[in-house]
Amino acid sequence: MGVMTFLLPDGLTADLRRELERAAINGGPDNMPTPTDVSISGIQLRTRRSADESGFLVAPWDIDGFGRLIGSSATLMERARPYVLLTELARGKVNQTRCQAADWKMGGLQINAPLQQVLRDATMAFGKAATSTSTGKPTAAETQLAQQALVLGYQGAQKLVEAYIEQVFQIRHQRSPKLDTTLGCRVQPVPGGGVPDFLTSGAVPFKRAFNNVTIAFPWCDIEAVEGTYSWSGYDELVDWAVSQELAITGGPLVEFTSVQLPSWLWLWERDVPSMASFMCKMVEAVVRRYRGRIRRWQVCGVSNCAQVLGLTEEELLGLTYRLAETARAVDPSIELLLGVSQPWGEYMATADYTHSPFIFADTLIRSGLNNLAALDVELVMGVGPRGSYCRDLLEASRLLDLYALLGVPLRVTLGFPAASDTDPGADPELQINAGRWRSGFTAEVQAEWAGAFGALALCKPFVSGVQWVHLSDGQPHQIPHAGLVDASGEIRPALGKLLRLREQHLR
Repeated sequence: MGVMTFLLPDGLTADLRRELERAAINGGPDNMPTPTDVSISGIQLRTRRSADESGFLVAPWDIDGFGRLIGSSATLMERARPYVLLTELARGKVNQTRCQAADWKMGGLQINAPLQQVLRDATMAFGKAATSTSTGKPTAAETQLAQQALVLGYQGAQKLVEAYIEQVFQIRHQRSPKLDTTLGCRVQPVPGGGVPDFLTSGAVPFKRAFNNVTIAFPWCDIEAVEGTYSWSGYDELVDWAVSQELAITGGPLVEFTSVQLPSWLWLWERDVPSMASFMCKMVEAVVRRYRGRIRRWQVCGVSNCAQVLGLTEEELLGLTYRLAETARAVDPSIELLLGVSQPWGEYMATADYTHSPFIFADTLIRSGLNNLAALDVELVMGVGPRGSYCRDLLEASRLLDLYALLGVPLRVTLGFPAASDTDPGADPELQINAGRWRSGFTAEVQAEWAGAFGALALCKPFVSGVQWVHLSDGQPHQIPHAGLVDASGEIRPALGKLLRLREQHLR
């Protein structure tokens, strides 16, 4: 039984102690979590796994100026003597930042004197923290040194990624003044049918901000009654997108969440052949109806981590493959996207999964889903259980680089809440309970997040497209308070951030 123990500093709030129960030990070639039992007693946090091997701890912590973020230690061996939590988190962040700086510098990144000084300060601060760490209970002075080193590590990571984004854009714009990368947003008709007024009136500058639109086709809406398809509003929305000369992406068509599946499907729970037949008929009906008008489709969503209808991992893999083949059989010329939710694999820390999200995608690609247009990677932060715990820009950059190894272009779906209270129009199973970016969940913080993570995704050469998770909180949606337009119709500042990214960098 693999056990690691970590010493906690005094004075932790009850809230942060609860959050530390989300800690896990990660490892393997894709750095994904393994099922980890976490217990906290006094000043000790103990992790226990069935695997008896080294790994690295991932755990949330409050970082001054950055928020409550998931961070990671360096690789740790199992031993009887406890580790000091803050010292190991600082070691992990400083090591991660320095290694990434060295890698990017070998690739041509210019690291100026101020950035070099920040990296040097973080290294020196960690050295002081590591050499002052005792074998017993961490003292207040030791905790302060480790916290200082951790904050400096995050500051170095932030400035490093900012330099990377700026220089990559400069290089790419030397070849092309405006990039071909798509920037879009997901929309759907108003309840009862029709195109939202703020789109037809031009109140929302959609075409200025975006060169692509994703039209959601939720199965629960299209086929609320078994065998009866309703296209009210969807035809009009497609007509509007065509009239605006926007590239259109459709889907997901079958999203494996309880609120997106039709209620009648639960009568067939565990009857996989029957469910597969219904799903294929849905995909076939939608793709056939819009054949020639929509050429790019995402047929599935959340299939890598779904826990609905009693479906197993292997059954979800098989359904994803079969639905993609069904769409291609209707229109062989279409472009297909494969979606990955919770790309850091947090769901694997609490249950035993065979396939990490990375391996799930790799398995589908190797099984014959060749020539995919893109792999959709969801970077939706602060929301659980569908989204990911908040992380910094360097963690996000490293994650995108990992998925790029699959050899398929990426489309990045971004989402972040602008408020933390209950959202009656969102998926009731989702809560804003997964850390925080900067000072919390406000429209201003959402705008800062959108600008930072949007720029990171757009600068990557292997990212073919970026989309925001949904446009308006005034329409039915999944992620709470994540719209670029609030429920009252007011435009949030995040839309302006995305619009400026479009004007600066994209066609």
